Amino acid sequence: MSAAAAFAFGARTAVTSVLCYVLFGTFVGYGALCHDLGFSLPWALVSTALVWAGPAQVIVVSTLGSGLSPTEAAVAVGLSGVRLLPMIRTPQTRFHQLLLPAHFTAASMWVEGLRVAPGLPRERRVACCNGIGTTMMAVALMATIAGFEMAARLPALFAAVVLFLTPMSFLVSIARGARELLDKLALALGLLLTPVFLYFKVELGLLAAGLIAGTLAYVAQRVRSGR
Repeated sequence: MSAAAAFAFGARTAVTSVLCYVLFGTFVGYGALCHDLGFSLPWALVSTALVWAGPAQVIVVSTLGSGLSPTEAAVAVGLSGVRLLPMIRTPQTRFHQLLLPAHFTAASMWVEGLRVAPGLPRERRVACCNGIGTTMMAVALMATIAGFEMAARLPALFAAVVLFLTPMSFLVSIARGARELLDKLALALGLLLTPVFLYFKVELGLLAAGLIAGTLAYVAQRVRSGR
């Protein structure tokens, strides 16, 4: 398999993946969110190309839209993205070859990469991931435009529905990728704790719920493995 064939295979994998449709819904909601918070369409498109990962995108516009400084927004985005460091390097892989796939690495690309990469020669996995990432980013850019324009032209109720696509898309993609008990338990605990923390107006409630849910799930998994 040539590098070009691996890239084309990755592009085809992205187009036929259900996560591509989830991604489209996510960035329709993101485009609507940018419009709702007063960001311009060019700004939203540049943000999509540079930041890329959906959760990080929402963090950027929500933090800047709420008046926080760019430094605080950058720290929050960095914390959300540090978990996505790629694991596709071979002893022959050069550092510069990993720059593009490292940028493309997000939950959607990571899930599809883990699914198809084991069946490819190791030296072609970077090209395949680049194909997946390039195609998904193109879809995200088109969806951002669609969401921005829809929010500008639709009545408020329909615009709210478009905005709701973002959290629902995240939930669907996370649920689809939850295969182990650890993942399923963390997701369930997070869904239970988050509304409780928000109801009692706990500061950084979403972060606290994720930290507690993940820790409890990890402990449960270790206890289960020990037995």
